[in-house]
Amino acid sequence: MNEAMGQSPAEAAASAARSRARPVLMTAMVAALGFVPMMLSTGVGSEVQRPLATVVVGGLVTSTMLTLLVLPALYPWMSFGGRGRGRRQAAIVAA
Repeated sequence: MNEAMGQSPAEAAASAARSRARPVLMTAMVAALGFVPMMLSTGVGSEVQRPLATVVVGGLVTSTMLTLLVLPALYPWMSFGGRGRGRRQAAIVAA
């Protein structure tokens, strides 16, 4: 959508990441905070719950960082308007 408004792929990725940062962070934080009691449990069955909760929270943190940092950085490189692979694929498709 941002590219359709005349922004370059890098500007479009940066503005999209800024506009989506709060909803993505809030969603991930609520889900991660829901697993904190499981991570801190010491009762019966905690030997199964604690590793599971740790893996889930680690996955949430990783996916949030990928969504907010890595994907916007890769978008201009992969887009048809930017340098890199996307432009070559556009030339192949057009031929």
